[in-house]
Amino acid sequence: MHESTVAHSIFLVFVGAAVLATIALYARQAMLVAYILVGIALGPSGFALVSDAAWIKDVSDIGVMFLLYLLGLNLAPAQLGKMFREALWVTVASCALFALVGFATARIFGWPAREAMVAGAVLMFSSTIIGLKLLPTTTLHHQRMGQVMISVLLLQDLIAIVLIMLLQGYGTGQAPLQDIFWRLTSLVVLGATVVVLERYVVEKLIARFDQIHEYLFLVVIAWCLGIAEFARVLGLSHEIGAFVAGVVLASSPIALFIAESLKPLRDFFLILFFFSLGASFDLSSLRHTAWVAVAFAAVSLSLKPIAFRWLLTYAGEKPRASQEIGVRLGQISEFSLFVALVALENRFIEQGAADVIKMATLLTFIVSSYWVVLFYPTPMAVSEKLRRD
Repeated sequence: MHESTVAHSIFLVFVGAAVLATIALYARQAMLVAYILVGIALGPSGFALVSDAAWIKDVSDIGVMFLLYLLGLNLAPAQLGKMFREALWVTVASCALFALVGFATARIFGWPAREAMVAGAVLMFSSTIIGLKLLPTTTLHHQRMGQVMISVLLLQDLIAIVLIMLLQGYGTGQAPLQDIFWRLTSLVVLGATVVVLERYVVEKLIARFDQIHEYLFLVVIAWCLGIAEFARVLGLSHEIGAFVAGVVLASSPIALFIAESLKPLRDFFLILFFFSLGASFDLSSLRHTAWVAVAFAAVSLSLKPIAFRWLLTYAGEKPRASQEIGVRLGQISEFSLFVALVALENRFIEQGAADVIKMATLLTFIVSSYWVVLFYPTPMAVSEKLRRD
């Protein structure tokens, strides 16, 4: 692909995303919905203005690495241990329930057991991006709600990472137990190496040159990408390497600076990631997948608020706050899209199942955003009273 074509495609992606994101904000929607819709409109199934989206997919994978890197940076054990203990059983119980219901729903529609397992898995997770973007932090009530939501979402993300590792292992064709053994061994080697490098190299460099922000920015990017590549050499994925790099660096005194500095870079690549997801939609398959996707979306949006309300109330949270948390976590996750993508790449599911999962996820993004914005305090609430609450 020529440079001019790449530049033209980047122009179309970001101008289109800016226009639709503006419309989305006026419509009280999360902006990532706009990015997916731009991909659908400009991709091969739409106007085909970006007819070869494969290179965008390759570049956008970096956005997923940065997403997991920043997730790892938020996992400092000293800060989150207490919250995890409180949220662990709620997260495990809810994930088990959602997985069973998702599996049963897929089987009702005649999906093979293997694809139904993935359908159940993707229903387990809620969107970290939408959940936190729509959460105000202006009162103690919402600070507590934010703590509970972050705990649940981070634990869900950890489960998603384990699931991704298992799916990637399936693609190797090795015996399951043998593959799990080698991956766990590789993970131990990766973790030990990263701890040593962080303590005796990165930490000393940061302490020596912490006043030069440009250098720190360069080092933390090199750290993320370098460990991601080392993980690939060990037979793991780039994403797992980036996550481990973030976790090990989470105890650093500049972890917060790193997280804030990398957010714009992460957002740049994530726009490309969500665009590539939209561009991969096969609109011609909608007549076969639309009703199944609607059913999955309806199950998620109706079941999750009820389940979280009951579980959190039983765990000691106030019923009203538990209900609100359930509504805010009612959608399917962007991690579910990634799980479906990995399952498709490793031939665990077919394209049709992946299209259903993507469409169902997009529908829950849209409906959940409207639901939260209409009835609960958010930064873009429909009324001044909700914005102040």
